[in-house]
Amino acid sequence: MVLAATQHQAPVVTWEKLPDDFILPDDPVENIQQLSLAAALTDALGTANRIQPQMLIASNFGLVANINQKIVVKAPDWLYVPSVLPISGRVIRRSYTPNTEGENVAVVMEFLSDTDNSEYSIRPTFPYGKLYFYERILQVPNYVIFNPYEVTLEVRRLENGQYFLQEPSASGRFWIPELELFLGIWQGTRLGLNIYWLRWWDEAGNLLLWSSEQAEQEHQRAEQERQRAEQERQRADDAIAQLEIERQRQAILAAKLRELGIDPDVE
Repeated sequence: MVLAATQHQAPVVTWEKLPDDFILPDDPVENIQQLSLAAALTDALGTANRIQPQMLIASNFGLVANINQKIVVKAPDWLYVPSVLPISGRVIRRSYTPNTEGENVAVVMEFLSDTDNSEYSIRPTFPYGKLYFYERILQVPNYVIFNPYEVTLEVRRLENGQYFLQEPSASGRFWIPELELFLGIWQGTRLGLNIYWLRWWDEAGNLLLWSSEQAEQEHQRAEQERQRAEQERQRADDAIAQLEIERQRQAILAAKLRELGIDPDVE
């Protein structure tokens, strides 16, 4: 399968599964926040039951294309593919080649490091810039760049083969059609790390909770139910105690009437 080339650049692109003996790059993570940011995005989708078996959601995972007979692999910090072909047996998916192993990649995210800003590179020759690769080769509909240092979020949407910066909503969030969710920045603490995070919101503006937040919410609900049950039990105990007091008062009154020769049981 060959991708039609642009007028100015004419790379020959073929979609070939990565050879089993291909050694993937094992570059160190540039910032520990990258792993945490990616994990939090996936965690929220899972908690909201928005992850299906046919989807591919991964971080620092190789996307593959063969350009001019050279294998090119880019590993975005987070990616989403709506549907991929299953793999058989106990084989572990090492990489993903669009058009051969499933649908096109719908979302890629890069979290800026403080080094070379390669996420903006449009280099049209090997090894190819990331922006060029996602826009012209893979043609990913949504390219997200998050700068955790300056706390800025950019979403580029593919239109007629070219990326255009999107404008955020009034709440500062970006609509991602393929996920039917808004993406935005949120400050808070997760797993002891207090930073600016990328979070999901649904169309109604409800924040998708992390599993830890949902667990805490469920814990609070359980505690509230326990307290309500305790209050109900206490009210029942108080009512029983009040009845016992009334019974004793009636018994004392009856005893006094009998001392006066009056039978309290005779009307």
